[in-house]
This record gives sequence, C-alpha cells and structure tokens, in this order.
Amino acid sequence: MRPRSEAGAGEAACPPPYDAVILAGGRAERLGGADKPGALVGGLPLVERVAAAVGDARTVVVVGPPRDMPGVLFTREDPPGGGPVPALRAGLAEVTSPLVVLLAADLPFVVAGHVRALLAAVPEDGAGPRELPVGAVLVDDEGREQWLTGAWRTAALKDALGAYEGRSLRGLLGPLGPVPVRPPVAPGETPPWFDCDTVDDLRAARERAGGRG
Repeated sequence: MRPRSEAGAGEAACPPPYDAVILAGGRAERLGGADKPGALVGGLPLVERVAAAVGDARTVVVVGPPRDMPGVLFTREDPPGGGPVPALRAGLAEVTSPLVVLLAADLPFVVAGHVRALLAAVPEDGAGPRELPVGAVLVDDEGREQWLTGAWRTAALKDALGAYEGRSLRGLLGPLGPVPVRPPVAPGETPPWFDCDTVDDLRAARERAGGRG
C-alpha cells in the first residue's frame, strides 16, 4: 500500500473521539539511564511536548513513573521497564474511546496535526470488507514504519494484544496491515519521526527547538 503522503499536518481539524497512550517507561540505556521523558527540549520535558500533541484526547495515559502533569493518567507496565508490549498492554487497560493514538515519549516534533492525519487515515469501523486496516502508522522518508507513532481502532488492538505472546511491537502491529501515513516535511523542518535515543539526538533536538534545553 502506498503511503498517504498527501496527509498534511493540518488535516482533520476536528478529530474523532480518541484516547492516547504515551510510552514513557523505557530504560534509556543509550542515555546512560537518564530520565529521558523528563529531558528538556525547547523548555519543556519531552513527555509534555508529546502530550501536547494529543491535547484534545479524551484521556491521555502515560505509561511510566508519575509526574506533575495535571489531567494525565499514569500507570505502569508489569514489570516496570519490561518493554513496549507490556507497556502497551498496561496503557490499553485504561482506554475507553473507540480509537487510540500510540506515541513514544521521546518524539519532540510530533504535533497535533500529525496525530489528526493518522486518525483521519484509520478506516471507519464496519466500513467495507472485514480485511480493511484497523489502524494507521507513520512512515519515514524511506518508507519505514514508526510503530510508536500510530492510531488504531481500540477493540481490534486489544484483541490482537490479547492473542499475542511475543515482545516485538512490529510483530504485534505489522500483521494488522495499518495504513502508512507519510506527512510532508518542508525544507528545514524537523520530521515528526525524529526521536531522542542518544545524547547527540537530544543535543540536536534542543538546537532545532531554538537552542533551549
């Protein structure tokens, strides 16, 4: 399936009802075990920048250590630090909306428009044949799926997770055949799939955000 490259950051100004799950409990080994979700970029912790992109969600669930983020529901995976699949399972347990957006906590340049484009790409439940995709996932310029940046029909994702015994998000989400969404990136703009895995990534993000930590 060809990526929906025409899906821009301003698409779907009024998104359908959805909840959001932000995974923020990783070990950050390439950052020396530092508190990556709490690292400042542009004057805000990374996890707060990501939460701002889903500010119109009915419920925002952060899977990770509790923080001072009013209006956000916190939960933990079992065991803590057990990986993205247990973290998703813990977050989904708190989701009640028909759609859920899944994001990593280290994506400083994801904004609301990207989230709305993903939601707009998810086929409506019950529309057309049963084999329709049940979600949409961001793809980068090389067509690689960004499994921690997507939107899904909640019931289908819960069913898939309930039957899954592996540890890979790709193994869980790939078979669901999500719609690929590749937003246009203007010259000089930082793409939404830019994540902060290393010290160099974090330094580059701060520079791109105006030089502020």
